[in-house]
Amino acid sequence: MQRLQGRVALITGAARGTGAETARLFAQEGAQVVLADVLDDLGADVAREIGSAARYVHLDVTRPEDWDAAIRHTLDAFGGLDVLVNNAAVLDVSSIAETRYEDLTRIIHVNQIGPFLGIQAALEAMKARGGGSIVNVASIDAIEGSNGVAAYTSSKWGLRGLTKAAAVELGRHGIRVNNVNPGFGSQEMVEPFFHRAAERLKTLKQRLPDRPQHPFVRRGALADAAQAILYLASDESSYVSGIDLTVDGAFTAGKIEPAAPFS
Repeated sequence: MQRLQGRVALITGAARGTGAETARLFAQEGAQVVLADVLDDLGADVAREIGSAARYVHLDVTRPEDWDAAIRHTLDAFGGLDVLVNNAAVLDVSSIAETRYEDLTRIIHVNQIGPFLGIQAALEAMKARGGGSIVNVASIDAIEGSNGVAAYTSSKWGLRGLTKAAAVELGRHGIRVNNVNPGFGSQEMVEPFFHRAAERLKTLKQRLPDRPQHPFVRRGALADAAQAILYLASDESSYVSGIDLTVDGAFTAGKIEPAAPFS
């Protein structure tokens, strides 16, 4: 069964990573998909790969006029809008003391204000369809704190708050709003910071530590996040709104104490 047959979806940050994986999955499940990003060549390539069920549109999520144009493009191409996936995000890894004002504001504008503008822009199109599903992609950094990512964490906690408020306000229109918190993301987003971390530890004469012991039998993959987004976009979650769906293999559920007994 194709779980999104007849649905039209707009996915931001769809040129790579979680967004591209979700676009491919949605198309496989019968949806017509508009991929939106600022990485035009990569985004257009993914849309061509998907085929006739996909379109690409340039969208800077911080610009209301870009949002209006993307919604018009979606309506012109496919006649409506049923699903919005707010996935676009940027990252900076710096201590609070090191974080520059321009980096802080850029992260807040993309990660938090961008989805707000998207919900505003999509509202009338979804109301015209009698409802819809909005899925905001946050992070496990939206449910716990960590050093070095205060700006990013702040933006993702704000996105969770937006999800709750929007779910309450838009439910009367049949619009569901939910939040996915993956424990992993696009490697392209985090790789620029690996070298910086290694250099910092070298300066401190420390080695790069092992990751904390993970409680699950495997690491997460982009497909795990995409499947969670698909569930929230589909009728299988028709009475689910305002939730956090954390996809991290119990990573944030607790910690493993190696000296304590466990099965």
